[in-house]
Amino acid sequence: MARLDSVKVAALRQNWLTLLKRHPAIAIIRAADVQTGLLMAKAAASGGFELIEVAWNHNADPPQMMAKIQQALPDCTVGAGTLLDEGDLMSAIASGAKFCFTPHTDSVLIEAAIAQNIPLIAGAMTPTEILKAWRSGAASIKVFPISTLGNAAYIRSLRGPLNSIPLIPTGGVTSESAPALLSAGAVAVGLSTALFPAAEVARADWAAIEARSRYLLTLLSSPAVID
Repeated sequence: MARLDSVKVAALRQNWLTLLKRHPAIAIIRAADVQTGLLMAKAAASGGFELIEVAWNHNADPPQMMAKIQQALPDCTVGAGTLLDEGDLMSAIASGAKFCFTPHTDSVLIEAAIAQNIPLIAGAMTPTEILKAWRSGAASIKVFPISTLGNAAYIRSLRGPLNSIPLIPTGGVTSESAPALLSAGAVAVGLSTALFPAAEVARADWAAIEARSRYLLTLLSSPAVID
């Protein structure tokens, strides 16, 4: 593993965590076509979401989708997720991704993102994996899949020994579990199916998705949740 630039890593982490303090929820876009993905992002943004993630291997043309979303929503910060290898990472960064998520930990990808001044959030499950990802320079850790691991109880258990490492649970996060996850110590959550029910997307019920987005963000902004 190459020697990390500790100053650059610290700056990337600080900037990313500052952003998450303002926006502790990320809307994850998975769509069969670019237009649907764009409309999903618009609905979430209309409901108040400002962090949008384009899932790289779940969309027909992720670079074009990212470009369309960035053009339509200039006030949002758009990133990429489900990046599996260096080709995915470089494609996402070339397309303008402002942050990157991987479902796994790969020190090569973390180092490549740091070199491009992009925060990378690496996926991990166990304390050993989480610590490895953090020591490799990840900006924070994607705890995945959280619904399988135990939701808030698992995050709360991790916070004891790993209190200084910022955790972002994803994978099965719901409107019920999201506030509990933040209350347990997560710095943010990623929402996909819970935010974009398949039936509503299929019938293009963007008003319902906008309303749900607003409702979810209201829940997450409650002082009782953040404390």
